[in-house]
Amino acid sequence: MTVRRQFLPLAAPAALLGLLSVIWSGQSAWSQAARTIRIVVPGPPGGGADILARVLGEQIGKSRGPTVLIEDRPGAGASIAYDLAARAVPDGNTLVINSNSFVINPLLRKVAYDPFTSFEPICHLVSSPQVIVVNSASPYRTLADFIAAVHAKPGELTFATFGPATTQHIGFEQLRHLANLNVTYVTYSGGAPAITALLGGHVAAVLVNSADSVEQLNAGKLRALAATTRTRIPLLPDVPTVAESGYKDYEAEAWFGVAVPAKTPKEAVTELAGWFTAALQAPEVRSKLINVGLYPVGTCGADFAEHIRKQSIEYGRIIREANLKAQ
Repeated sequence: MTVRRQFLPLAAPAALLGLLSVIWSGQSAWSQAARTIRIVVPGPPGGGADILARVLGEQIGKSRGPTVLIEDRPGAGASIAYDLAARAVPDGNTLVINSNSFVINPLLRKVAYDPFTSFEPICHLVSSPQVIVVNSASPYRTLADFIAAVHAKPGELTFATFGPATTQHIGFEQLRHLANLNVTYVTYSGGAPAITALLGGHVAAVLVNSADSVEQLNAGKLRALAATTRTRIPLLPDVPTVAESGYKDYEAEAWFGVAVPAKTPKEAVTELAGWFTAALQAPEVRSKLINVGLYPVGTCGADFAEHIRKQSIEYGRIIREANLKAQ
């Protein structure tokens, strides 16, 4: 009987040496293997989350080597993107940009993910002030002007946001409750489509992230009536806050972070946190983000997890007090 001897391919030792070189060089095997990563964005192209993902993705690609793909998945108050990411293989190669809607959705409706068990938080990336804007051709020059018009013509004016179950939706409902507004509420899949509708004269006012409106504000096509933050927005120092306009208990600010599916290897989570932290610290990245109203934060791991927990508690309180329901 002839016995066939089987030999390992000559490439095997080379592969082994490659693996050893990774270990000896101090790099993780995960980072070498992850040649392509996908960042799922819960909004349309051109929105704040999309801009953030592309700026950071470009920097990470240049500095760390992987190919970074951006996948915009707007709709259902951002839950389409979160559901998709929660079901992804937890190998560190699929990430999702998360924001306030990440915790708001489960408080208002049944969703297929749990913000605390379906994901591993990576980093709180940026904060994003919001603004109430109108078309520059609008007769309303202040928030008081717009509110007076709403009271004079109850039910006739329209107010648009990115929603439902988003930061903007909650911010609008807070204002409607405090100012006793009777307006027609219109939702869009993102800030960019809402701005397009405003420019086309289809709605009277929009509440959006400043990142979604800064280009049109700078071009003189939009007018900002009020900022929704406690303090004025650095990029718009002449725009008063809603609180300054007479509603002292009002505050609404968006945040954006990044997360991966639960059970992603700790090595990958640590590596990704390092990537995003370094990207946020790059001067050219900080400049790009701040210029569109996205302010770097850069807290990661347990600190970001605690932020998400506190946000859930706070939004739960707001939703109960305003008796908000899913749209």
